[in-house]
Amino acid sequence: MEIRKAERRDLQALLDIYNYEVEHGVATLDLQPKNLAQWEIWFDAHNVENHPLLVAEMDGHVAGYASLSDYREKEAYKSTVELSVYIAPGDRRKGVATALMGAILAEARGDAQTHTVVSVITAGNEASVRLHKRFGFEFCGMIREVGTKFGRYLDIENYSLIV
Repeated sequence: MEIRKAERRDLQALLDIYNYEVEHGVATLDLQPKNLAQWEIWFDAHNVENHPLLVAEMDGHVAGYASLSDYREKEAYKSTVELSVYIAPGDRRKGVATALMGAILAEARGDAQTHTVVSVITAGNEASVRLHKRFGFEFCGMIREVGTKFGRYLDIENYSLIV
């Protein structure tokens, strides 16, 4: 497995991984799949300032990605970033998320601008909770029934790590 900075050639694979979760999971509360034009805008907001975007490549394909994005738009939040980790369905339980998490947090720790990493996890995603706890994230609270997907209300759990 190789962890590297995402490149434009990865765009379709990243979009496919994300849209799989939009259509089949609750790791994102997006309800409609993104299109390539929308995903290009998202892509261009990364690998600038304190917003790295890394991919895990296995056997010639993108197995997953991790990104740090704006936590909030207000300037006072500039040193806080929101973490996202998405793994292709066929590459789960192979250590991809752990490798990406280690690499993206190393990027955060190496960036003088980044102070806090926040992660918002849909309640019930125990694999994600275990991953975050393994890397030292602290539970900061739950917001109940904040979104609806697949006909049910979903809670979100907030985790943070000072890097």
